[in-house]
Amino acid sequence: MGTSGSKSRGLWPFASPAAGGGGAEGPGGQQALARARGARAATPFVFTRRGSMYYDEDGDLAHEFYEETIVTKNGRKRAKLKRIHKNLIPQGIVKLEHPRIHVDFPVIICEV
Repeated sequence: MGTSGSKSRGLWPFASPAAGGGGAEGPGGQQALARARGARAATPFVFTRRGSMYYDEDGDLAHEFYEETIVTKNGRKRAKLKRIHKNLIPQGIVKLEHPRIHVDFPVIICEV
């Protein structure tokens, strides 16, 4: 609870081998170290994110979709909004205008 980064899943690309991220102590230590460094040349920047909006059947893009329904109660017509949950397509990957620093990057940017 409270974890938002990739550290909780065991995929922490910014770990140094001395901190236990590389694992060069075991058999074939030099090869394991070279594999850990070469396989993942991680950058501290994030260039894309998952989109939070959806497309509906008409191709409109929004966070939520509603349809207006008419309800008759005691002879009075009343309009209600009903939220649509079906037939929505996620936006997908969105490119960021400005790169962001990764949440797991272990550097203090500003100290007060």
